[in-house]
Amino acid sequence: MDGIRKILIAGLLLFCSGLLAYASYSSRGPAVPDGILVEAESFADKGGWKVDQQFMDQMGSPYLIAHGLGRAVEDASTEISIRKSGTYHIWVRTYNWTAPWNKEEGPGAFRIKIGGKILEQTLGTTGSRWNWQYAGSAKLKAGKSVLALSDLTGFDGRCDAIFLSRETGLSLPDDLSGLDSFRRRCGTLPKEPSDGGEFDLVVVGAGIGGICTAVSAARLGLKVALISDRPVIGGNNSAEIRVHLGGRSEMEPYPALGRMFREFGHSRGGNAQPAENYEDWKKDAIVKAEENITELRNFRAVKVSMDGSRISSVVIRHIENGSELKVSAPLFADCTGDGNLGFMAGADWRMGREGRDEFGEPLAPEKGDDLTMGASVQWYSTETAEESIFPEFSWGPVFNEENFENVKLGEWTWETGMNFDQINDFERIRDYGMLVIYANWSYIKNHSSVRSDFARRELGWVAYVAGKRESRRLMGDYVLKQGDVDKQVFHEDASFTTTWHFDLHFPDKVNSSHFPGNEFKAETKHNPIYPYAVPYRCLYSRNVDNMFMAGRNISVTHVALGSTRLMRTIGMMGEVVGMAASICKEHGVLPRKVYQSYLPELKELMKKGVSDTELPFNQGFNEGDTLKAPKPRV
Repeated sequence: MDGIRKILIAGLLLFCSGLLAYASYSSRGPAVPDGILVEAESFADKGGWKVDQQFMDQMGSPYLIAHGLGRAVEDASTEISIRKSGTYHIWVRTYNWTAPWNKEEGPGAFRIKIGGKILEQTLGTTGSRWNWQYAGSAKLKAGKSVLALSDLTGFDGRCDAIFLSRETGLSLPDDLSGLDSFRRRCGTLPKEPSDGGEFDLVVVGAGIGGICTAVSAARLGLKVALISDRPVIGGNNSAEIRVHLGGRSEMEPYPALGRMFREFGHSRGGNAQPAENYEDWKKDAIVKAEENITELRNFRAVKVSMDGSRISSVVIRHIENGSELKVSAPLFADCTGDGNLGFMAGADWRMGREGRDEFGEPLAPEKGDDLTMGASVQWYSTETAEESIFPEFSWGPVFNEENFENVKLGEWTWETGMNFDQINDFERIRDYGMLVIYANWSYIKNHSSVRSDFARRELGWVAYVAGKRESRRLMGDYVLKQGDVDKQVFHEDASFTTTWHFDLHFPDKVNSSHFPGNEFKAETKHNPIYPYAVPYRCLYSRNVDNMFMAGRNISVTHVALGSTRLMRTIGMMGEVVGMAASICKEHGVLPRKVYQSYLPELKELMKKGVSDTELPFNQGFNEGDTLKAPKPRV
């Protein structure tokens, strides 16, 4: 009997412990394997590897990329603490980036070095998605040990994270939710964000629209947070992407708008030029000069909190160390280009082309679709003193004498992804842009009939941050359409002026004949316009009550975007948003109320401007950006 009683008690205890374990699992999730998680982007010495945050919303994290243009980059390394001596098994989250086009082992090869040992497994060359790959094992002593990434090719190998454990046969999470939980339990992401402060206006995105929004608001007395997910500001106009400022500024009816470009606009034109041409130091200087601006560089907005139909705060995450801040304000501005802030806040948005019947636009397709303008990965080559070589690159399109591009640089016309989702497929879009550059250059250098002409040329620069033209557009109280511009429709809330023609890109016909469905070149047909002042109502969300927009994500149709997307035009949008935000603060109102009740005040601010009137005009380097305007249409 005592034996039976003992068995029953043991069974009861086992059942109870099972319930406790289940409760623990249910409340905190599955247990974390015993080990060390190291985020690649957090390495103390990144060597020649670059931090790439462009796709963290889709794949879960920033990562390091070995962008060496066919030459292996210097090792990235960091010091880690080993708690217990023993044999450690090492997994690496990586991606064979050429898998969508080639099923062979890919070119992004690298290895792990740890404790002075190079692990035998080559990484980054297999698989068709981001996944954990086993790198091998190493005997490690307790204490400090150096962990390094050793690139083998210079062809964009990529590493997200490394996990070391004395356990074997681990199954590590790959889905976004599981990865986020795993990171927080391992301590590479915080359990809760820290307080990042309260501001009058939070500007998310520090391209030209974000810079001008922040500076305009700051000069009118607002306390501003300017959030940028890159180490440099300027967006497409920065040295990372290298698109020159286009469109005209200082136009009627408010010629004071755009005067700010005299302060920070670069003085030389041209796309895909040397980094110094884009004079990023001027952008830095204009922002740093404003005491009312708090810069939060290298932070990406990852989450919003809502109070009804208003944003109350945004959580931002550092792209290298994973720290998080919660930043609060009564007003927000989405200057992300992709409309990321608005998307997280539930703003109405659209992407793709409207059908001709929706707005009666002659330039629209007969039926609406998901096509967009593409993204450009720009590049150029440089002359060398001696002959140079370039490795055989056979993972991309097959080039021959009939279809190769006999060029020494590629700028806006090198455009990819028109038939893909510019947000969810963007890593593939960017990667294809790099893929065709390498494949074409390899053919030129190694096989083409003109290879002797290129013997003393090498790739001097290839962007890895792609320049986008179009993705989400956030809907405001008014949607600008072709008819507004063609017919010169008058709006009482006319604000910034757009001067660029309707410039809508589509696949280059010759390129399309060679690479149907996989085009990488674009062409356009310019449809001239007469300069047109755009309604203020296009600059705030119709259903997120305290959110402005400035950039290619404002409330326009696909056709109208062809005219409004130039960066000087975008900068003037930002100036208007900063002015409207100052009115909101003064009267304790939201963006829509500025239109309804305080429009005369906004007009006065637009008339006066926020820039020094004594500075000479210095933005004439590309006056030809605007085609000769036709007579107004009636």
